[in-house]
Amino acid sequence: MTIKIKYCKTRLPVFVILIVLLLSGRNCWSQGPRDSTNTVNRTRLNTFLISTGAAYTATLVALNEVWYSDYPKSDFHFFDDSKEWKQMDKIGHMYSGYQLSRTASKGFEWSGISSKKSAIWGSVMGFALMVPIELLDAYSSQYGASGSDILADAIGSGIFLSQALIWNEIRIHPKYSYSPSGLASYRPDVLGKDGKEQWLKDYNGQTYWLSFDLHKLVNIKPKWLNIGLGYSVNNMINANGTPTIIFPYESYRQYYLSIDIDLTYIKTNSKFVNTIFYFVNMIHLPAPAIEFNRLDKVVFHPFYF
Repeated sequence: MTIKIKYCKTRLPVFVILIVLLLSGRNCWSQGPRDSTNTVNRTRLNTFLISTGAAYTATLVALNEVWYSDYPKSDFHFFDDSKEWKQMDKIGHMYSGYQLSRTASKGFEWSGISSKKSAIWGSVMGFALMVPIELLDAYSSQYGASGSDILADAIGSGIFLSQALIWNEIRIHPKYSYSPSGLASYRPDVLGKDGKEQWLKDYNGQTYWLSFDLHKLVNIKPKWLNIGLGYSVNNMINANGTPTIIFPYESYRQYYLSIDIDLTYIKTNSKFVNTIFYFVNMIHLPAPAIEFNRLDKVVFHPFYF
């Protein structure tokens, strides 16, 4: 019997985000909101759409060469990976769908489109940018399209859109952090051969967060101080988390409570600095944290990233 395991596919969303956002329309997130005339600026809109389209096309071509070219093509097919990696990959898809939707919305608003329509179109674009990855998977013999991935993409876009429509602002920020787990050496082909691969592939070192803006939610100061709830896993060297001869340790889930800093409250006149703050705010910065798990129960981390 042949057991089919997805290897690298579930790590792609974060990579896609970084490439697309850094290459497409950088001025959109640093020049401030649309003007007060409520008139669509066609030049800005075309610049945003063309640059994003070009960057994303280049990204898909690169992904096809890096991740799929080594494996033969197959007929369109699905693969159920909903129970693998303790759902860390699904949370990664949610994070990616959210960040792409939010950033796309910024681009539409920069073009003069109203905030509400920008949020809607941004969410549509954020979701649409994620779906082609599943199409690449669907025609690869090594992978297969994942319905749960597509659902997670939609939930991520929905997390952004619901806040934009209900509150007209973001009060709960999905974030990401990473620190080396030391486990990649057991399966470098899956978890990464070096640091450049491991931050994408090793779920044991990744943590996904929901950062709650206490000032906007319950009017607590200082404005920039948030509370973060995190989720990660440990001792996962295979998709099912089962012990092996070379690694006979039980895998488990980890939950975190930490403080967080919201860099969007820092205002500057520098477009470059504003852009840096925008992207850095996607990350949960190092801070003290309390970990909860079923093995060690409660663990305090003076400095966690």
